[in-house]
Amino acid sequence: MDQHKTTGKRCKIFNETTAPRRLSLLLAAIIVGGSLGGCASHMGSGYSYAPQDVVPAQEESAPAQSERQLGIHPQGLRRSAAGYILDFRYRITDPAKAVAMLDRKVRPYLLDEATGAQLGVPDTDKLGQLRTTGRSKIRTDQDYFILFANPGRFIQSGSRMTLVMGDKRIEDLVVE
Repeated sequence: MDQHKTTGKRCKIFNETTAPRRLSLLLAAIIVGGSLGGCASHMGSGYSYAPQDVVPAQEESAPAQSERQLGIHPQGLRRSAAGYILDFRYRITDPAKAVAMLDRKVRPYLLDEATGAQLGVPDTDKLGQLRTTGRSKIRTDQDYFILFANPGRFIQSGSRMTLVMGDKRIEDLVVE
């Protein structure tokens, strides 16, 4: 695969045993870089969902559905980390209902509506679950996140996803 030019041997930097560690470091860099860059104040401005006029009148839109069920307002669902991560950002509107979003025992996952594929939250040894959890004080003026693994970059922009949190579901989230 990767060859050293002079000896013809594989480079130790790119062997299979370091790949999980490099992925953990990449994810840590994304999280730390986002928090240092002030992403909470800027990320919400670029997120959007499918046009509301295509949703039939009898069905709730994804943001209205999520506010009613989970007490959150979705800011968006985007591909990041070269497409290997799906980044779901949300803002809490009802702290009493949003407790489930921050509970470590509840394991969220994304369900691809076209194929039925389920994408979970990575849980690393050093970082734990790659999502906001266990806050003692829930704030309504702050953006929160959940990162979902997208191995093989299977999910592309335009895909329709369903967020499943225990027995609650938010349907028709569109990947940007």
